[in-house]
Amino acid sequence: MDKKELRKQIKALKKQHTAEQLDIQSKVIMKKVESHPDFIKAEKVMLYYSLPDEVQTADFIAKWRKNKQIILPTVVGDDIVPVKLDNSTTFAKGDFDIQEPQSEPYTGEYDLIIVPGVAFDRNGNRLGRGRGYYDRFLCHHTDVKKIGICFDFQLVDEIPTEPTDIKMDEIISL
Repeated sequence: MDKKELRKQIKALKKQHTAEQLDIQSKVIMKKVESHPDFIKAEKVMLYYSLPDEVQTADFIAKWRKNKQIILPTVVGDDIVPVKLDNSTTFAKGDFDIQEPQSEPYTGEYDLIIVPGVAFDRNGNRLGRGRGYYDRFLCHHTDVKKIGICFDFQLVDEIPTEPTDIKMDEIISL
């Protein structure tokens, strides 16, 4: 199955779940993240502000932004520009209707990067939405632990890969 077909298949599977079901799964997945040893020891965590069809992160971000440095991606042109949250950070809808923090770009290091995806396989391969934003960003942070998070139906046997695709070190699902 090629990437386009796999995206279509996952989209159909998402439609079989209610928003409430996905929210319940999201809470379980984020609880696993919260208790993960790499998250516990991390001080600087890059996360993402979720779209409605992704593992929901808004409550998690609100909870942890006081205790850890939370960095979120913004999209500028063809690139991810990370932004660190602070107490005064506000949000606005950016490209693709994603809530993006309105603040100065973050240029520091990361202890952990938590990544969304359309699908993941058991070898750590990730299928994104097809624009390559995360692959272009992650190729500059190969030494940082990368954890993909997804719903159980997004975990597949095999994802077709290209040389520019960046693997996750671990996947957290149900």
